Amino acid sequence: MPKYVIEREVPGAGSQTKEQLQAVSQTSCSVLNTLGPQIQWIESYVTDNKIYCIYIAPNKQLIEEHAKRGGFPANSISEIKATIDPTTAERS
Repeated sequence: MPKYVIEREVPGAGSQTKEQLQAVSQTSCSVLNTLGPQIQWIESYVTDNKIYCIYIAPNKQLIEEHAKRGGFPANSISEIKATIDPTTAERS
């Protein structure tokens, strides 16, 4: 199943409290439960003004539906084609 990175423009995201982030997470999980097991939230990275989320889903449309129902921005949705890390540089 494809994996995606979603860029969400959220001004002040990095200054949200633990309770605010928990509330957003609860909303996201509630919407995911209504959409079914085909879409999974893996993790998110909160920066100053953006949140980058990693999802597994069969298509971009399901991610867009999650964003719409949850009231979240989804400014960019990109399919992850490969993953690299420092071990990628090692010869096999």
